[in-house]
Amino acid sequence: MALDILRPLPVTIKGNRYVLVLMDYFTKWPEAIHVPDQEASTVAEELVQSWISCNGVPMILHSDQGTNFNSALFTELCKLLGILKTRTTALHPESDGMVERFNRTILNHLFLFVSRNQTDWDTHLPLFLLVYRIAEHEVTGLTPAEMLFGPTLRLPCDILFGRPSETTSSPNE
Repeated sequence: MALDILRPLPVTIKGNRYVLVLMDYFTKWPEAIHVPDQEASTVAEELVQSWISCNGVPMILHSDQGTNFNSALFTELCKLLGILKTRTTALHPESDGMVERFNRTILNHLFLFVSRNQTDWDTHLPLFLLVYRIAEHEVTGLTPAEMLFGPTLRLPCDILFGRPSETTSSPNE
C-alpha cells in the first residue's frame, strides 16, 4: 500500500491543511483523509483509524522519505503491527508514480468545486473519492470498487432513477 501527504493546501474552515493519501496497489482503492497537520502522531492515528480499522493491517507500506513516515513513532507502529516499511528513492517522487498521479488527480478535480477562497475543499473530498472509486481504471479495466467488492456500487442516483440495464436489448424486442 502506498502512503503520502499531499502538499499544504489552503487552511479550511475546519482547520485542515493536508491530505493523507493511502492507496492499495492491487485494487487502486484510495483513501484521502483531511488532516490539520502532517505530524507523525497525526499520520499514525489516521492510518489506524481510517485504514486499519476498516481494511486490516497492510503487509507493506511504501512512502516517501518524509520525517513523519520515518519517525520513531511511525517506525514503532509498523514494527508493532508487523508492517514492512519501504521508502522511495530520495528526491525521486516518481518512484511512487501511482500515488503521485492520484495526488494530481485530487488537485485537478477538487479545485473545480471549491469556493473562491478555497476554504471548503475538505467538504468535497468524500464525494470526490466516491467518483474516483466508481471510475474505470485504465490499467485494470475495472473500477477500484469492483476490484474490492465485486459488484458495482449502488449509488444514490440508482435509487432515484434506477440502474441502467446490464444487458442490451435489440430494438425489435
